[in-house]
Amino acid sequence: MNNTLEAIHLLEDKLKSLLSNYEFLKNENQILLQNNTALQHQVLESKQELIAQKKDFDLLKIAKTIEGSSTNTKDTKLKINTLIREIDKCIIQLQE
Repeated sequence: MNNTLEAIHLLEDKLKSLLSNYEFLKNENQILLQNNTALQHQVLESKQELIAQKKDFDLLKIAKTIEGSSTNTKDTKLKINTLIREIDKCIIQLQE
């Protein structure tokens, strides 16, 4: 009878320990999920900022070429032609 009671108490202690560990891990998981979400948001913002900076750089290159710099003339002409085609596509879509 005594061994049975000891086994039951030991089982209860182990269950309490498991429940405690479960709650700790559950809380830690929640914190990690929040951190993950925050980091994903930061990555998305960084990507958007990088895209904006690349566009600004391209515009600066175009402006420098138009200004008289001969280094990126071909690239600028190609970019202007691409922009004109995109504008033409938009106009066609608006007319439909």
